[in-house]
Amino acid sequence: MAFVIAEPCVSTCDTACVAVCPVDCIHGPINTEGSGEEVEGMESVAGMQLYIHPEECIDCGACEPECPVDAIYDEDELPDEWVKYIEINKEFFE
Repeated sequence: MAFVIAEPCVSTCDTACVAVCPVDCIHGPINTEGSGEEVEGMESVAGMQLYIHPEECIDCGACEPECPVDAIYDEDELPDEWVKYIEINKEFFE
């Protein structure tokens, strides 16, 4: 189980969650190489979002309270309308 970033992050891309992640498992579509540093300074871009690597996430929950748009959820607590984001997050890292 891991945390998942859902729809409220789309086109927002606030990076406060990245700064508190102890294992650098939050990444963005700019450059998927590295440990989260590719999202520092990332500006809001239509359709873009951040993603949590499901195999690297240690379920610490540090990112969840830092998200200003409440886009981060424990996989088991994800609202029904955003369940598709479990697969969206996984697919980003394939």
